[in-house]
Amino acid sequence: MSDALKHECGIALIRLLKPLEYYKEKYGSAFYGVNKMYLMMEKQHNRGQDGAGFSSIKLDTSPGERYISRVRSIAQQPIQDIFAQINARINKDLTENPEYQTNVALQKKNIPYIGELLLGHVRYGTFGKNSVESVHPFLRQNNWQHRNLILAGNFNMTNVNQLFDGLVALGQHPKEKADTITIMEKIGHFLDDAVSKIYKDLKKEGYSKNESSPLIAERLNIAKILKRSSKNWDGGYAMAGLLGHGDSFVLRDPAGIRPAYYYKDDEVVVVASERPVIQTVFNVNFEDVKELEPGHAIITKKSGKTVIKKIIEPLKRKACSFERIYFSRGSDAEIYQERKELGKLLMPNVLKAINKDTKNTVFSYIPNTAETSFFGMIESVEDYLNSKKTQAILDGKGGLSKEAVIDILSERPRIEKIAIKDVKLRTFITEDSSRDDLVAHVYDVTYGVIKHSDNLVIIDDSIVRGTTLKKSIIKMMDRLNPKKIIVVSSAPQIRYPDCYGIDMARLEDLVAFRATLELLKENKKEAVIESVYKKCKSEEDFKDHKVTNHVKAFYEQFTPEEISNKIAELICDTSVNAEVEVIFQTVENLHKACPKNLGDWYFTGDYPTPGGNRVSNKAFINFYEGNKERAY
Repeated sequence: MSDALKHECGIALIRLLKPLEYYKEKYGSAFYGVNKMYLMMEKQHNRGQDGAGFSSIKLDTSPGERYISRVRSIAQQPIQDIFAQINARINKDLTENPEYQTNVALQKKNIPYIGELLLGHVRYGTFGKNSVESVHPFLRQNNWQHRNLILAGNFNMTNVNQLFDGLVALGQHPKEKADTITIMEKIGHFLDDAVSKIYKDLKKEGYSKNESSPLIAERLNIAKILKRSSKNWDGGYAMAGLLGHGDSFVLRDPAGIRPAYYYKDDEVVVVASERPVIQTVFNVNFEDVKELEPGHAIITKKSGKTVIKKIIEPLKRKACSFERIYFSRGSDAEIYQERKELGKLLMPNVLKAINKDTKNTVFSYIPNTAETSFFGMIESVEDYLNSKKTQAILDGKGGLSKEAVIDILSERPRIEKIAIKDVKLRTFITEDSSRDDLVAHVYDVTYGVIKHSDNLVIIDDSIVRGTTLKKSIIKMMDRLNPKKIIVVSSAPQIRYPDCYGIDMARLEDLVAFRATLELLKENKKEAVIESVYKKCKSEEDFKDHKVTNHVKAFYEQFTPEEISNKIAELICDTSVNAEVEVIFQTVENLHKACPKNLGDWYFTGDYPTPGGNRVSNKAFINFYEGNKERAY
């Protein structure tokens, strides 16, 4: 994705099912879990580079012994920073206490971060809050082990105000109106309630306070707590939690918007945001890693018993298609093939744009994450050329000379590495024209491979704001003096805000919205803008389930092709000499390429939860009123 876009988060949970001595004997280290967590977080660093956090819990410690550890960082390389701190502390304790070297019991008792239950998180600061206090995991502390709650997630809630008001109605006084705090306090409330009720029952049964503690851990019904807590949640989430005594859970939203995968054997239970992370770190096969079903939770009790429970009735599956297009690492077997298919499905429109003149067309991609779709596009070009060559030979009816056959067979796609991202340039000059000149040099180009008669086809994952295209890529490509530049997006036009984890909150930031706005003005259809505003405003105070996404009417006046043509104009200025065309993926082909991930609300406005419609309307109201606030 050439436009910078903050998005997503990554979670990693490990529950060791054997005593630490087992891992010391089999793998040579009682730090097996810590080492695996480092790998899982590092292999998900694509999901968050603004901050990272790690927590661990030791099981069966004695009163007075530290059993919860947590470390968080917003350093430039936060994962490295976290584990440098952990490693330094472990090495210090081992050096100062030689008797710990071979004694796992002493290691567990005295060295922090070593434990049977570990939770990691990588984060993008989507709301501009990037203090260490905003970094997961969050910790809700209590002197009762069972009431300690550690929470981390990949999520965003659309109805934070409603959830906040619900906490106030319960008598709480939350310290801030952030969705993470709100969710944690909601779970914490029902956790406290469950602990209190179990204790009362145990007291009636004649157990002392001290005797009750382990029995509370056994009797706690995590599924019931999650059902009560999540009753009014509206959003996309994969929520991971640890309880101080050793229970753990990961809960996925009922539409399956945010991803979660798990693996279990007799040694470990593992959960992560991406399948290949688990495959690689634990050296297991594709089919061994399961996807957590929407609305379900994977729950592991302190005893080690693991169950999958339905917590919320699943909705129609709307797993985020952006995970397949861009966010998730392309090393997943399914995602790799899907991205290739996205490239292949674009080819008919590309051939039309170049008038099937493959001899005078150079194909390339930008940025590197578009490489897999590029491979698919090139395979489709090769298929086209093979068909063309076959037909040419058949038309020759055996009368072709050797030279003619060689000439026919020699044609192949012209593939070049045209753009290379340079070092990250610091735009330290505040004056606009100077800063724009620096931005224009973010990418370097390969000279000498483009002729004036050539078309240049560049594929990108998606086009969000169009800013980098306008200020950098198009100008750099134009320096090569091609006849025509065709920018190809493997994703459809992004038209609506996302409110489930991606930082796309303001409609006017989206180039498809700005293009449609220009078309409405040019065609004297400004009345549509006011009409949409009034309809959005009329439902501003409606309950979520009664709200309609009226922003759809904003786009209905024009075809996707008309909007694409206007986008092509917007990403150019008068200095660009080449003809520029923009081709977007169709929603139909997106679904064909990614049949299991049909979440497409940012393209279609078809939100999987009621809160999405309200957010879309609110974003339009903010635009119309000139309000720069976020819609969620």
